[in-house]
Amino acid sequence: MNLKTIIFIGKSASGKGTQVEKLIEYINKVDEKKRLCFHLESGNRFRAFIQENNYSSLLSKKISEEGGLQPEFLSIWAWTGEMIANLERHTHLIIDGAPRRILEAKILDSALDFYDRNEVEIIYLNVSDEWAIDLMHKRRRADDIKDHDILSRLNWFKMNVSPVLDYFRAHKSFKFNEINGEQPIEQVHQDILKALDLDKELDEL
Repeated sequence: MNLKTIIFIGKSASGKGTQVEKLIEYINKVDEKKRLCFHLESGNRFRAFIQENNYSSLLSKKISEEGGLQPEFLSIWAWTGEMIANLERHTHLIIDGAPRRILEAKILDSALDFYDRNEVEIIYLNVSDEWAIDLMHKRRRADDIKDHDILSRLNWFKMNVSPVLDYFRAHKSFKFNEINGEQPIEQVHQDILKALDLDKELDEL
């Protein structure tokens, strides 16, 4: 199999985390060269950052506690820092949770060009607002309890992430795959494998 660079995008509760885990497990089975997967997920880095006791982290923590919007430069710093520190030449790159705004998309585009990652696959897990709201209510995470918070996150997606989707759809070098996320987990996984031309890899082992 070829070296993979895959960007997952979807609303909250669309199943991104679950599908990323299943895909990484699958790639680890089928990659005949035994190349590792680097899962770029900047959330842990950011959560650690706001627990630090310095001027920048205290300002960022205040924004987080007030439910405000973090500045783009911090979001970009979080995932670019992870990429610079951890990406190796011969690893599959699985990106989850970035980019979330159009400026981030353009910065990521330049980063992938820098790393000579020209074959990029987008996996957009498309679910309706109703589907996402129902799942967020069921999973009962701390930030999923209040309807106001849930609706704010869905509105945020429409206003900021939708332009990113349009940017990727129009990108000449990226392959955009829209997957129906309103299916059983295993069916979504199989649809992703098919979109990535990985569904026959196990049969060939």
